[in-house]
Amino acid sequence: MLISIVVFDDFTDLDVFLMWDLFNRVQHPRWKVQLIGEGLQHRSRTNIPIPMHGSLDQAAKSDAVLIASGPGVRQKMSDPQFLAALKLDPQRQLIGSICAGSLILAALGLLTRKRATTHPSVRQLLQTFDVHVVDRPFVRDGKVATAAGCLAAQHLVAWVVGQLASDEERDRVLESVQPVGGSSAFVLPHLASQREMHMLRRADW
Repeated sequence: MLISIVVFDDFTDLDVFLMWDLFNRVQHPRWKVQLIGEGLQHRSRTNIPIPMHGSLDQAAKSDAVLIASGPGVRQKMSDPQFLAALKLDPQRQLIGSICAGSLILAALGLLTRKRATTHPSVRQLLQTFDVHVVDRPFVRDGKVATAAGCLAAQHLVAWVVGQLASDEERDRVLESVQPVGGSSAFVLPHLASQREMHMLRRADW
């Protein structure tokens, strides 16, 4: 299984690094995670340079593609060359975004007249793409999903791991990062409080 995280300059560090770490905890013989972008490396919002494992054409060959967020999204959502390189197929692949990354999915036409979530700072902009924006941490429509809030990246990871590996592996991965001796920010069905379970159901899990 090939998992690709799409990166660009001025991405939000936590969005990418959290997904990267969690995906790399999966124990599966055919599991591979990679960062892909236009350049050989891209710099985060806090100016951390990270090397890419491949180019954007790898997106078409991936089983799951996750779009990062950050200030750099606004430039990429209007970049025809960048968008054309992302040859995504919602019939075959799992496709997701975190926060403002939803703008790239919208620009590709993947969210038209669908429900989606995004960071509050770009909510109005996403609505201009004929998207029904809802205030939820995670929204899924078929094989396309959006998450909002950096820590909501956990939901994207859980969705992908559950679909491509197993529910058991999903739970094991998320449990491995639980805070010790306290309530968890990572919501698992058997660990969640009643309020968290309500939020989880509302998120179309």
